[in-house]
Amino acid sequence: MGDIVPVTGGGGSHAGEVVGLDANAAAARDYAHASRAASTRRLYATDWARFQDWCAARGVPPLPAAPELVALFIAAEADTGIAPPTITRRLAAIAWAHQLAGQVAPQRAPGGEVIREVMSGIRRSRGAPPARKAAADDGVLRDMLRAIEGDGLREVRARAVLAIGFAAALRRAELVAIRAEDVLRDADGVRLTIRRSKTDQEGRGEIVAIPNGERLRPVALLDAWLAAATVTDGFLFRRLDAAERVTDSPMSDRAVGRLVQASAAAAGYNPRRFGGHSLRAGFITSAARGGASIFKIQEVSRHRSVQVLAGYVRDAQLYRDHAGSGFL
Repeated sequence: MGDIVPVTGGGGSHAGEVVGLDANAAAARDYAHASRAASTRRLYATDWARFQDWCAARGVPPLPAAPELVALFIAAEADTGIAPPTITRRLAAIAWAHQLAGQVAPQRAPGGEVIREVMSGIRRSRGAPPARKAAADDGVLRDMLRAIEGDGLREVRARAVLAIGFAAALRRAELVAIRAEDVLRDADGVRLTIRRSKTDQEGRGEIVAIPNGERLRPVALLDAWLAAATVTDGFLFRRLDAAERVTDSPMSDRAVGRLVQASAAAAGYNPRRFGGHSLRAGFITSAARGGASIFKIQEVSRHRSVQVLAGYVRDAQLYRDHAGSGFL
């Protein structure tokens, strides 16, 4: 799915049109697009297209959209069974499309409170705990690594991707964006520079240390991939062609999710319970069970919010020092 390209409708007091852009305006728009990750832009494009289709079926322009119109749209989405988190993302996509077109987002326009009220009602009446993928903790990851048989390029890469994704608690987009130049070695392991992330959209960069390790040995698995693929610069984890030749292109973030699920299935687990986020969640869960402080975990996970991180830690330690341990 491509990036959002706002399409305007004609007529009515809320109609607008996007005029021709000069070079400076085009550059500004490019920067605005770059403010969101590619994966987010794909989702937003799908959400915006859905809103456009809904408006077209009713003969109303999607941009600029009146707050009352957006409120009707999200109510219709809820009535068809769309989950509240997805509706929230669609609202974000609508707002972003308006911003790209130089329009005020419906949520911030006069009367925008109707959208907030309807959304609040949707959450209260249709809210449900978010479906989480299972954490691939150290035990699960060890089983996954053992289940990958063979020493071909695809297998060597698979072991390195799983191990590094887990050891650095990486998001899928971060994992596939790493470049060979971002890996700095020392006696104790490697230091990865994460150039950009969900919590570092401006690209200030963050460093994550990965110890050599004695059980999962992530650095050794990384070295095996680098030697086999002869990667010295450019993207670290490359796409392989049909003949298993290493290309210059990075793996896709979706390929990471498929790899996790395939490895889980090979290890005897239900693959539907796992996904790309399982590696990151697995590290946090394993660290919490091992007694690491929330602040040391945060050094690796790079969560901006301790509250979000605390949720993982709480799940991992539900039975530790339980209030009923002494008498149940």
